[in-house]
This record gives sequence, structure tokens and C-alpha cells, in this order.
Amino acid sequence: MFGIGMPELLVILGLALLLIGPKKLPQLAKSLGKTMGELRKATDDLKDTISEEIEPIKDAIPDRGELEKALKKKFLGGEEEEKDPKAGKGPQTK
Repeated sequence: MFGIGMPELLVILGLALLLIGPKKLPQLAKSLGKTMGELRKATDDLKDTISEEIEPIKDAIPDRGELEKALKKKFLGGEEEEKDPKAGKGPQTK
């Protein structure tokens, strides 16, 4: 939780108690909790909306390998030959 340990949290709560007062502190905590809940809900809704919008796009994009081959074919003037894993390793014998 933001790298705040128990001693730091106690100091913050003590200062809040002194500055705000014991009567207003519960009200402040309640409103802060509601705000955090609303923020979390809005964030989740935004994530869901983005996921729903991106899903059809993912299906429309071809596989990366196919896309790479198509780009090589277009910009390099032909398909690149499949590389033999044994090619270029030592003398070749027939």
C-alpha cells in the first residue's frame, strides 16, 4: 500500500486526529471510503469498455507471423526463403 508501514500509518492517523478532530474524523473516513469505491467502480467500467472495444479489433488483425511475411513480401520484393537451420554450419556433404 504505497510503501507505508504500520508506524507511518499510525503517525498519519494521529496527525489527522489532531488536525481534524475526533468528531469529524469518522465522517471524513466515510466520505473517503465512498469516493474510493466510486473511483474503483469507474475504473472497472472503463476497463470493461476498453476491452469490449478492443476485442473485435484483435480478431481483425492477422497473426503476427502472417503479417510479417506480408510486409516482407511487399517491401522486400518477394517472399524471403525459409532458412534451413543447418545452412551455414560447417561443410555441406551430399
